[in-house]
Amino acid sequence: MKLAIVTSFPPSKVTLNEYGYHLLKNFRTKDNIDEIVLLTDVSATQADLNFEEKGCKITVKSCWKFNGYFNVLNILKAIKETKPDGVLFNLQFMKFGDKKIPAALGLLTPMLCKIKNIPSVVLLHNIMEQVDLKKAGFTQNKILQKIYNFIGTSLTRLILSSNMVAVTMQKYVEILEQKYHAKNVVLIPHGTFEVPERPDYSLPSGPLKVMTFGKFGTYKKVEILIEAVRKVRLWTKTDIEIVIAGTDNPNVKGYLKGVQERYKDVPQITFTGYVKEEDVPQLFRDSAMVVFPYTSTTGSSGVLHQAGSYGKAVVMPKLGDLELLVKEEGYSGEFFNPLSIDSLAMAIEKIIVDEAYRIQLGEINYSAATALPMSAITDLYLQHFTAIIDKKNALLLEEATA
Repeated sequence: MKLAIVTSFPPSKVTLNEYGYHLLKNFRTKDNIDEIVLLTDVSATQADLNFEEKGCKITVKSCWKFNGYFNVLNILKAIKETKPDGVLFNLQFMKFGDKKIPAALGLLTPMLCKIKNIPSVVLLHNIMEQVDLKKAGFTQNKILQKIYNFIGTSLTRLILSSNMVAVTMQKYVEILEQKYHAKNVVLIPHGTFEVPERPDYSLPSGPLKVMTFGKFGTYKKVEILIEAVRKVRLWTKTDIEIVIAGTDNPNVKGYLKGVQERYKDVPQITFTGYVKEEDVPQLFRDSAMVVFPYTSTTGSSGVLHQAGSYGKAVVMPKLGDLELLVKEEGYSGEFFNPLSIDSLAMAIEKIIVDEAYRIQLGEINYSAATALPMSAITDLYLQHFTAIIDKKNALLLEEATA
């Protein structure tokens, strides 16, 4: 099989780049894949393809860019040139831009593939029905929110016209089936990027590192974390370092720089900036816990799966998809009220002062993460692609012999 994957890819800073990396990394080792065509936003010389394992041929086509108005045409042109057997789209609603028109135009691509009879599967990481437009940084205007919801509903219908849409949570399946009467939606869990050997739950000497990871400024705000750790330092007299790993959300450029200036007098806060793929394991291993300072959620959490794979305790807000994900996939952690600094501080303190509890949470999360490795997730996609392609070939044969 020759498989094309439409995704952002490291060193791109566009959302889902890391997920795209791990999709490619796992697909390339499958026996029934002869070639992968990476349809991406970085050049062949930039793409991070330094894999240790042997795998199939990879062809890189830089054919779209963030906020590009002609992405749909350029992607379709690249598909026509490379002639894959199937196309996997690694998408969320702001995948192709933070400007509304290019973002929407890019999402037309799966529908056009279906029209051209090119087998396509869309991995949709979030759905508009579960996105708080105000907290996610889209708009605070209620009229505009209604307009965006209408546009989101229309785009969802177009995306659902592809051969298959995969979502990462059962709740999303139910919403799409009930609201849109969709018959082609399947649950394929997020999966765990890396599954290292059982972790060493000891920590390096020095301050305990309380880490958060992501793109910040909209529904992910680090101020509550900084204020909570300041309280924990006073309560426990523990040496704690705050590690803020990641970058600004594209909708709130300059956010972290502003936070850094505001808290310049608070000691032991590290802003890592963009974290390269090869530096991610050490970042997690060195951390005592991973905190999710979110006020809303927009889908399954890749960071939670990463934390689990490295055996880390987590502190999560008691809301939305995170709470559901914990129940569905068997993770555990300390929950807090996302509007309360004291609630977050108490959750962090509970893990800080009780090493046995920290290790217990890490063991539970490691077990949950190892149950769904990306190797198994990519097998599920291949099963669906095989069924779609076989059905297409059967119809072509029937037409030829009619």
